[in-house]
Amino acid sequence: MANTSIESVIKEPLWKIRLKLWMRSFRQNWELFKEKKIALFGLGVIIFFAIFGALYPLYPVVMKNLFWKNDMDLYDMYTPYDPIIGFDATIYSHPSPPSLKHPLGTDPLGRDVLSQLMYSTPREFVLGITAALITVIIGTIIGAASAYFGGLVDTFFMRLADIVMLFPLLALLMVLSAFIELTLFKLALIIGLISGFGSITIVLKSQALTVKVRPFIEAAKSAGASDGYIIFKHIIPNILPLSFLYMMFSVTNAIFSEAVLSFLGLVNIRMSWGIIIHTAQANGYLIGSFIAKYWWLWAPPGVSITLLCSAFYFLGRGLEEIINPRLRKR
Repeated sequence: MANTSIESVIKEPLWKIRLKLWMRSFRQNWELFKEKKIALFGLGVIIFFAIFGALYPLYPVVMKNLFWKNDMDLYDMYTPYDPIIGFDATIYSHPSPPSLKHPLGTDPLGRDVLSQLMYSTPREFVLGITAALITVIIGTIIGAASAYFGGLVDTFFMRLADIVMLFPLLALLMVLSAFIELTLFKLALIIGLISGFGSITIVLKSQALTVKVRPFIEAAKSAGASDGYIIFKHIIPNILPLSFLYMMFSVTNAIFSEAVLSFLGLVNIRMSWGIIIHTAQANGYLIGSFIAKYWWLWAPPGVSITLLCSAFYFLGRGLEEIINPRLRKR
């Protein structure tokens, strides 16, 4: 019986064995993750906003059939029909407070605030994840190469990281906005490039140094493996969990930076959470008693920015206890 069971295991396809090992590891890590209530909260908020943004195409259809009907005079300088820029001609005083027709009211231009929030949500995800991916890819490759080669390569990239860390990201982006038109894609690219050469390279280099001294690296060198093969097949896979962790924090940084730049009117983005607040500020509704009276102009986007940024940060903190063995409880 023992021989039969061993043979059956040996004959089992390799992909099935790997899948079982992955599933067992996933279950163990999920048990650890569930113990961090704040991480579960972050994951729940991220899922909520993902669904919230995905439902945007249905919102104008449902509202038009229920409340807007033929009373909605929608116009747009870009497209014939778009509730983001749409103006409600049946309301003679804007901004109007929340109502059945407009659950979060309208802004000073007569545009539905809830539709603007829903429209902007997928773009916030795209911005944050794109910037984070660029940051992590650059930081991981440079960190691994610096740890492996050392010498001049290490010195150059570490001094470059020190220089990048000297300049606050927001201040640098404000200066760049005077020379470059910051669209959504350009902003994600610039944030990713700047952050990729910053502190993340130092952290990942430190982790890569612990991998470099392991016996299998020496064995790979003795077998004649090239430097590129060792870096991409041995070092980088072992630091990827830490890279993924810092990706969560990078998403938060990118979303917050865009919100500040949009509020200051320094980006060329059609609509975002920061632009909603900028519209209220530009029309004088964030002054004195107007702040409390017209709360729907700034509170929904402000809460959205805070929640989504916090959610990615909380998720990263929860994953840190799984990825970092020193922080594990068991």
